[in-house]
Amino acid sequence: MISKQFGFSFRKKGQTIETVRQKGLDVGLLASFDGTEVIHHKLDEGQKWAMGPADEWNALEFIYVLSGEMKFIYGNEDILLSAGDHFHCEPVKEDIFLQAIIASEFLYVSSQPVFHYYSHNIQSMKDLAISVEKKDGYTADHCQRIMELSMMLGKKLGLTSNDLYTLNLGSFLHDVGKVKVPDHVLNKPGKLTSEEWELMKKHTIYGVEILEDTNIGYLKDAAKIVGQHHERYDGTGYPFSLKGNEIYIGAMIVAVVDSYDAMTTDRVYRKGMAKEKALGEIQKGIGTLYDPAVAKAFLELADQL
Repeated sequence: MISKQFGFSFRKKGQTIETVRQKGLDVGLLASFDGTEVIHHKLDEGQKWAMGPADEWNALEFIYVLSGEMKFIYGNEDILLSAGDHFHCEPVKEDIFLQAIIASEFLYVSSQPVFHYYSHNIQSMKDLAISVEKKDGYTADHCQRIMELSMMLGKKLGLTSNDLYTLNLGSFLHDVGKVKVPDHVLNKPGKLTSEEWELMKKHTIYGVEILEDTNIGYLKDAAKIVGQHHERYDGTGYPFSLKGNEIYIGAMIVAVVDSYDAMTTDRVYRKGMAKEKALGEIQKGIGTLYDPAVAKAFLELADQL
């Protein structure tokens, strides 16, 4: 219920103008006027939230921690934040991550409207990615698993906050281009014909087109991962037969993580293999399928998988 008197609005606890919910994150628009927005965030333990620079964006951006403990990741610097801590940018010039050490809440205030990015652009892309994975025989958690493992690996490899931000989006959306692959190909339980395989491989190109067509900078950056995550270190991958350092680091990370998840996940037509056997397959692919540094770092995370 909203009461309006003398030009102000009153809302009881928990009431918002609009709310967007994703796994591990609740975002509520508390107030909006003349371009300024006050947005409440609830972040589950271990979950991350990010913001980054954008073209033609020149806003004051203010974060105030209400409760919990979070890690503030900026460049190669990590700072611990707790209730009462706050910071601002005018505007943000590098990608920033907040990771909840325990369940946390914070306010994000922007002098330019930003909430629609939650409610439309990124959310619609993520919903599309999830729908594709379901159609492809995975569970709805597949995209989230790929993202979480990719972020774990990216952090271990010491990626910058900018690359981590791109990895966060690109890993979740890696297979979004499959929405344009015919169902009879995507859902075929048996071996694909050579013609069907050529159609399947085009999902990388389709994914790039989908993200670039949004004309949103950070989604266009994520397209590098979407387009290259099936490239292989020795040049035997697709769609461009890139090799070695020609492949973007985020795509090399997703290549390893996606392979591991594909091997260990139960599908309609087969049972997933044991973790140890899948890790053995990753080991075999070092230097051919997978970048050696990336694959070795992944194997060092075995106890956390």
